[in-house]
Amino acid sequence: MLQVKDTLRATVQVTFDDRVLKTYHGRDAQERFNQEVKVLRYLETRRCGFVPRILEVDPAKPRITTTHCGVRVEHLDEERRRELFAELETYGVRHDDPDVRNVTYRQSDGRFCVVDFELATILPGAK
Repeated sequence: MLQVKDTLRATVQVTFDDRVLKTYHGRDAQERFNQEVKVLRYLETRRCGFVPRILEVDPAKPRITTTHCGVRVEHLDEERRRELFAELETYGVRHDDPDVRNVTYRQSDGRFCVVDFELATILPGAK
């Protein structure tokens, strides 16, 4: 297993079979976990193809297991970054942390993807 992130807020690991395990830490861990689960499930109902899919949820840890969306992007021009997060809003979700650190590149289809939805908002009026 490869550890790709280890902060006070979360630990993220990628398994050898390409699943991503995200464990939440800190005083508001359960709230962030709940929000990310809610948003990712919502995006799945909208058939958004450039975000992780939830495979398992463990509220007791709290931890989610998701599909892998590629490698972290180091550089992305400002226009493309804005377009990517604006595209996400067409699915009814505002990311609320639209930084390049939350963008990955999926080589299998040449697609930029968005990750890390614990601060995201489902927009009012979204179905």
